[in-house]
Amino acid sequence: MATEGGGKEMNEIKTQFTTREGLYKLLPHSEYSRPNRVPFNSQGSNPVRVSFVNLNDQSGNGDRLCFNVGRELYFYIYKGVRKAADLSKPIDKRIYKGTQPTCHDFNHLTATAESVSLLVGFSAGQVQLIDPIKKETSKLFNEEGLMSAPNQASSPGGTIV
Repeated sequence: MATEGGGKEMNEIKTQFTTREGLYKLLPHSEYSRPNRVPFNSQGSNPVRVSFVNLNDQSGNGDRLCFNVGRELYFYIYKGVRKAADLSKPIDKRIYKGTQPTCHDFNHLTATAESVSLLVGFSAGQVQLIDPIKKETSKLFNEEGLMSAPNQASSPGGTIV
């Protein structure tokens, strides 16, 4: 086995190294594939909210996870704390342009494997009812004069990706 100077092994696996371009680090899959990284802003950082629901589906993966990062809202299958969610494959992802989600919660009483109601509150006061499994927007409340939003165009700036 090749050694260097003081007996240190050459085939040691490095977890980080520095070049003139910058620092390179070996990241765990869950951190590497996380959604768009929002830079930390100490003056007005955007809080992240997380909501869980159990759908009791036949596959055994009944837990679902919803969280927001800045103006983006994500919906994933949750497999527990020992197995990271595949963040590269969201069930639903929405990006809001006009306002940002500040809170959300599932209706646990009506949740099924085919449909789940998610209520989302926004920074400008709107409240939207969506179904992230069917990828439908049901209603938008507190928008000036408009009480229901049958399509995505009249939502608070949201687009489905």
